[in-house]
Amino acid sequence: MTVIGDYAFIPTYWRAKAGGPDEDGVPTSYYSSVQFICRPTILDDPEGKARILAAQLADFQSEGRHAVVAVGEDPYGRMLPGIRGIRLEVLRVEAKFKYDDANPIEHRERVIGNLEQRGHGLD
Repeated sequence: MTVIGDYAFIPTYWRAKAGGPDEDGVPTSYYSSVQFICRPTILDDPEGKARILAAQLADFQSEGRHAVVAVGEDPYGRMLPGIRGIRLEVLRVEAKFKYDDANPIEHRERVIGNLEQRGHGLD
């Protein structure tokens, strides 16, 4: 399983050396990425699936205001046969975070300002 968080394309003219022509810059991407090497186990019993769904609702809708998730109870009970759960046993983790941190602070601050001004998706 791979998870990618921040991602931003940094155009050539943002990375030009100070005092040099903008077109001489080299484009790059900033990102964070984590890869989990896992052993999957399929969970197909109704009680297990109800626990997974209840945990997801608690995470995504922490304010509540949803029906109780229970086997045989509407509205979720009738949906459980169509759900498959997967438990992932994490065996190894590999991660990479690339943000141009080797460049001088002035360069990084300029790029930060450009990212804030551009305001694209995961910038």
